[in-house]
Amino acid sequence: MTTYQTLIVERNTSNTSNNGSAPVATITLNRPEVRNAFNQETIAEITRAFTELGAIAEVRAIVLTANGVSFCAGADLNWMKAMADYTPEQNREDAGQLAEMLQAIYDCPKPVIARVQGDCYAGGLGLVAACDIVVAVDTAHFCLSEVRIGLIPATISPYVIKAIGQSAARRYFITAERFSAETAQRIGLVHEAVGIDALDETVSALLKSLLAASPAAVKDAKRLVRDVAGQPLSAELIAATVEGIARSRASEQGREGVRAFLEKRKPSWLN
Repeated sequence: MTTYQTLIVERNTSNTSNNGSAPVATITLNRPEVRNAFNQETIAEITRAFTELGAIAEVRAIVLTANGVSFCAGADLNWMKAMADYTPEQNREDAGQLAEMLQAIYDCPKPVIARVQGDCYAGGLGLVAACDIVVAVDTAHFCLSEVRIGLIPATISPYVIKAIGQSAARRYFITAERFSAETAQRIGLVHEAVGIDALDETVSALLKSLLAASPAAVKDAKRLVRDVAGQPLSAELIAATVEGIARSRASEQGREGVRAFLEKRKPSWLN
């Protein structure tokens, strides 16, 4: 496993399966002294971590979390100071690296849970919105603060708008209001807002459900949502979904899962 300077990346022994492997990986943002704000190094390491873990067959799920009082404050101030002198081409390259990081999370073949233990601002919302499931402590606050300093949340916008919709995005992109975890749950950014004492319990329950499912089916179900969401109900879409279920039924894990259900036994991925 790669050595990281701004992250802690580990395979969780507390979620060890019967065959001795550790199917859950945790990526922890580890710059609490700057509220886990990211710079070029952090962006590159997050991209590498998700790419690396996504390619490990034994990894069944990934938890993204952070150390300290904040989940992520967005861009690091020193990094932002350096940006002030960037050429247009340097700005494009820099933004491209951020976009690559977000896509690595969003396209990761493993299910990704964001465990949000504190406040989440600006680009940090992009990290959260790119994840599949978001569990936040109910005292956390969120803010798309870019317009306050003359910027726009452009690179994170595809993920944030997918999560919260156009109406909420129009409001929070232009007001830079701080909003609560309760509001974040209401608009779709957060799936579960819980007390701090229930945070790990809630994440563990979700992991238990994910690990009970077919790994291949989970991967394909993630892709299904992205392929179908926002598409018109056309003959082409219907044909694609017919092909999808036919392929799923004929797959090795599809056949094994149906046989196990009918025979009232555990499927092979639980043994």
